[in-house]
Amino acid sequence: MRKSLLSGLLLVAAAFVTVLVGSWLDLELDSVALLGLAAGAVVALVPDATIGRRLAGFVLGVVVTTVGYYVRAALTPDTATGRAVFAALVVALAVGVVLISVGRLPLWSSLLGVATFAGAFETTYAAAPPRVLDNSISSLTSLALCVAIGSVAASVAGTARADREKHAEADPTTDDQKLEAAK
Repeated sequence: MRKSLLSGLLLVAAAFVTVLVGSWLDLELDSVALLGLAAGAVVALVPDATIGRRLAGFVLGVVVTTVGYYVRAALTPDTATGRAVFAALVVALAVGVVLISVGRLPLWSSLLGVATFAGAFETTYAAAPPRVLDNSISSLTSLALCVAIGSVAASVAGTARADREKHAEADPTTDDQKLEAAK
């Protein structure tokens, strides 16, 4: 309960500061701030595999989605069928990444990367498909900053709790025993 509360409060502060500072510095983070912060927090908080594997799956999901957008702009028509081919290709690539890793990378983190970048970039892509290269780089940098902030904010609470638990294991006396000893 405390970990959730602390993580939540840190994410509230991170969201506020990210949007405010992003606005002051004209970083244009507003459109991806919540999506990026939440995705970074999910990667940090889900207790599946190591943080490195979760992040690697997420990053590879973002990469295959970016490649999918380049293929979409170059080869597929802007129709429902073209968008369906794009969606199927990107999901297949995300699954392929997990299969190539022999299950070391969690599928959920790869799919989260796919969904996060698609959610952050689709509107920008639809407005100017020929500018996919320039716009994708801009979206990637904004999203990466927000994901990193969300991941760090959520991890801080987990790290603090792990340190407390480690110290508690090193000192096997319970609180009751400490109270008895103090009397």
